Amino acid sequence: TREGSMKWLVVLRLVALSECLVRVPLMKVKSMRENLEENGMLKQYLEKYPYRRAKFLSKDQKDVTYESLRNYLDLVYVGLITIGTPPQTFKVVFDTGSADFWVPSVLCYTESCDTHEHFNPQRSSTFRLPTGPVRTVKLRYGSGDILGIVGYDTLKIGDLEDINQAFVQSIWQDHAFGSLAPFDGILGLAYPDISQARHTPVFDNLWKKGLITENLFAFYLTSKRKRGSMLMLGGVDHSYYSGELRWVPLTKQRHWQVALDSITMNGTVIACHDGCQAILDTGSSVVDGPNEDVLQIQNVIHAQQTYNNMYVIDCNTTTQLPDVVFVIGGVNYPVPARSYIRKNALGTCISTFNMFSSNTWILGDVFLRLYFSVYDRANNRVGLAPAI
Repeated sequence: TREGSMKWLVVLRLVALSECLVRVPLMKVKSMRENLEENGMLKQYLEKYPYRRAKFLSKDQKDVTYESLRNYLDLVYVGLITIGTPPQTFKVVFDTGSADFWVPSVLCYTESCDTHEHFNPQRSSTFRLPTGPVRTVKLRYGSGDILGIVGYDTLKIGDLEDINQAFVQSIWQDHAFGSLAPFDGILGLAYPDISQARHTPVFDNLWKKGLITENLFAFYLTSKRKRGSMLMLGGVDHSYYSGELRWVPLTKQRHWQVALDSITMNGTVIACHDGCQAILDTGSSVVDGPNEDVLQIQNVIHAQQTYNNMYVIDCNTTTQLPDVVFVIGGVNYPVPARSYIRKNALGTCISTFNMFSSNTWILGDVFLRLYFSVYDRANNRVGLAPAI
């Protein structure tokens, strides 16, 4: 309501002042069509919604809701969602490595917000504030931090309408989320326990409200092609993978974390010698691992460290490099050199194995492009099969 929106603005001004923040003037909010057209996504949106396969009848006679994703240079996968009434459109990363949902606010004053869409509560008749005092929340990500305020509004993902969904409206963002980021916000799909804002995540609400028929979702991520990648909510489309799904139980119900048996190259164990842990993370474009283990892989593939801590490889040798094989639940999941070596705009070949100050491996899109992945909340397990 207008009264609620005005209350939101008054409270937000007070909070901003208390945080010693400077508020920029409100900007004119473009229409949904203008936003899509300006970002080169109007054609995709018009193609998607009138004609897309919103529902798919699987072998189990269950419905699947599809959300098509756009591949940006094999670095990030972005989908369209709307918030509010009438809907305001945003590009978000559907991230299995986090549990919070945020988009920029009209009161975000940092430069990192300037090139992105902003949520305006005054333009939504269904927006409301949480009960009790309004406070700022801080969301920490590996690439930077977000400062914002929680609100509630109607979220639409394809044909799914999630009423009164909690989300964070950022009023400050690190530069990592600035003009080079091809997305406006992040929609987390991990377990509620790791929600930093302490609200019910989107997927949990979809299930609790009976909006999906199965308590699971799945990802199909393409390589290099802009289109074809897909998020499936509430079921699995078996035409996106070959063979059968191999199910792996979670070791912790926070991230989508599983046990790794070992990591091998040319039949020799080179890392994770006594078993280790791994997280499946659609929000990461690379594979992160413990420093010593990743360094061992870089040595085997003859990658040389550069001044900016990247590891480069002679492009002429990449066809001769061995697979890196992740053994999970007794099953080999090979990642060939064509997947773990990336050629940048300058023609330099770069290793996508990154050193990480943790003993837990992060299996990002480098791994997930090869393997169709299912995230089963009902049974706390992950399913993997070769992607088609």
